[in-house]
Amino acid sequence: MNNISDLDIEKSMREILRAESQAILNIPVTDAYALAVSIILDRVHARGGKLVASGMGKAGQIAMNIATTFASTGTPAVNLHPSEAQHGDLGILQPNDVLLLISNSGKTREILELIELAHRLYSDIPILVITGNPDSPVAHAADAVLCTGGAPEVCPLGLTPTTSTTMMTVIGDVLVMNTMRASGFTREEYAKRHHGGYLGTVSRGEN
Repeated sequence: MNNISDLDIEKSMREILRAESQAILNIPVTDAYALAVSIILDRVHARGGKLVASGMGKAGQIAMNIATTFASTGTPAVNLHPSEAQHGDLGILQPNDVLLLISNSGKTREILELIELAHRLYSDIPILVITGNPDSPVAHAADAVLCTGGAPEVCPLGLTPTTSTTMMTVIGDVLVMNTMRASGFTREEYAKRHHGGYLGTVSRGEN
């Protein structure tokens, strides 16, 4: 085990910040984003459906974060654990919903199974995918593929989801912010959804 004094943490921090910043800048900017936003607007805002986000492991935590951010900004959204979906939670899906699936490899077994189960229930459900592998089974099943660019993880082992989860989060932010703009979501509507805490006070102009 290395002694903390043997590690140049400041140098490592600069390297990590540089690597992750560059990875974000290299996220492919494609027309898939406009397509994804248009699908969300059509299914959720026009037809009264909701966005259902799902992923396994750390990708699942990102999916939950994206879902709650969508919900707080005027787009009804929930998180669905792909394993629990196989034990009844798939029932949360309704007509006009849209699936947002996150899989860095694009090969996550539980996500592939979720796609199959969802299509059995509603064959026309649109699927949006955030992945590091645009040539993968999950990507091939998608209506819109939002690729992270596949930058290497900053983990010294090259294994721990680090850079990839940062990019997934950023892509989620891009989706949410552009859906907000396209749907005309206002500060007043934001305040209705944030009664408590600092954000509630600020959104109501009380601070």
